[in-house]
Amino acid sequence: MEDSDRWRLAQTHAEVRPALAVQHFDCPLNTRLADDPPPALVRLLGRSLRDASVASNAAKAVGFRARPIADDPARRACIRVDGDLRTSASHPSGHATVGALWGRIMAEVAPDQAEALIRIGDEIGVSRVVCALHYPSDVAAGQALGEALFAAVRATPDYQADLAAARVEVAQARTFGRLNPGCAAERIALGQTPS
Repeated sequence: MEDSDRWRLAQTHAEVRPALAVQHFDCPLNTRLADDPPPALVRLLGRSLRDASVASNAAKAVGFRARPIADDPARRACIRVDGDLRTSASHPSGHATVGALWGRIMAEVAPDQAEALIRIGDEIGVSRVVCALHYPSDVAAGQALGEALFAAVRATPDYQADLAAARVEVAQARTFGRLNPGCAAERIALGQTPS
């Protein structure tokens, strides 16, 4: 998969700073959220990113599993990797945790595109396999953790308040007619699966 369209999408999916990561969901929504990041949506994704990081780091502390790029030092990652990342624990994938969580949050923000938004969230995790940063079982565990976190956070008053505001923001953004020029490439990339 090196240097393929899916490889390049995996590089993009490495971005999880909420104000920039909103772009991952542009294509199913037919908009361009990162141009003017919706504040309530960014707040919602930021809070859930912190929750996902705490949960996945706690799970990683239970037992160490090396990353694919550590097991095979000759293997190339799709992003720049420093020594700390190379030697950090692989299981469960934190990106898969947050991706699964965000996909389900976005499905509540725009229920008319729920299936596509959940898929994008899950593909954020798959991208970590493409990048040689996680094994498929790391991603599966991260996605399961993200789903469990979603069930917990969606009942909180802060989530409900930000969800209501984010729905309005995203609905408005979808009326502006701005499109992400990368959507055609994303459709091609999502047709490529890691071996």
